[in-house]
Amino acid sequence: MTTAIPMSETMAPPQRPLFYRHALLTRLTHWTNVLAVAVLLMSGLQIFNAHPGLYWGQYGADADVGKRWLEIGAIPGPDGAMAGKTRIGPLMFDTTGVLGVSNNGDGVSTAIGFPHWITLPSARDLATGRRWHFFFAWVLILNGLTYLVGGIVSGHLRKDIVPDLAELRPSNIAHDIVSHAKLQFPKGEDAKRYHILQKLAYSGVIVLLILMVLTGLTMSPSNDAAWHWLSEMFGGRQSARSIHFIAAWSIVAFVVVHVLMVLLAGPINQIRSMITGRFDLGDAA
Repeated sequence: MTTAIPMSETMAPPQRPLFYRHALLTRLTHWTNVLAVAVLLMSGLQIFNAHPGLYWGQYGADADVGKRWLEIGAIPGPDGAMAGKTRIGPLMFDTTGVLGVSNNGDGVSTAIGFPHWITLPSARDLATGRRWHFFFAWVLILNGLTYLVGGIVSGHLRKDIVPDLAELRPSNIAHDIVSHAKLQFPKGEDAKRYHILQKLAYSGVIVLLILMVLTGLTMSPSNDAAWHWLSEMFGGRQSARSIHFIAAWSIVAFVVVHVLMVLLAGPINQIRSMITGRFDLGDAA
């Protein structure tokens, strides 16, 4: 006598292999960084709007307009309305509606460096912006130290983040660039490890975050008095402010590329792995 097997069981698709890709510490620090970096960027732009110009050296002031390598401001247009202008070195750009001049929360055209929708708080409030910035700076520092110590102890940094000499061969880097350009992402066993472009990007962003912390400390008058060597290392507080700004937007560029790669490589699988730790080896990595 035979027992009939339900059709649903005979036709059930095989289970895909799931690989435990991200440890709990990596996932927690990743999402904490997402929050901290977002708040730091928005509150940092609120602080920047109080003086939307950047210099090199030790000092910078309104009287030194000609010494600014970057300035965002507004000038009267030919029709009498304000026009937003952004200058980078000798290059001048019309950025009305985005930088220099944009509508505030009430829809009124206002002279301001960065628009209200990207600053925290959205209204002009330097004191509140500084409080948000300093609080989440400590969140970033403590979270980063937790990740670095945990990564060293577990071997995650050595195995998954820092590239070895063999991986740094020009031919290997070129091969990975071509594969990404063709949107050919690793699958199966090959998806269990980070490849050279991923390692360079993640190592680079760690360096950028450390640079952000050090230049942030340099801009603090109390820290500058206690650790004057920081100011000397960066060539002055205004140079530190410029490097801080450049590093911040370099991190934004990393985030944009990172999110784009996640979308192209399979967002459900990628995001699930950063929430549960489980990665589907059958999908693109």
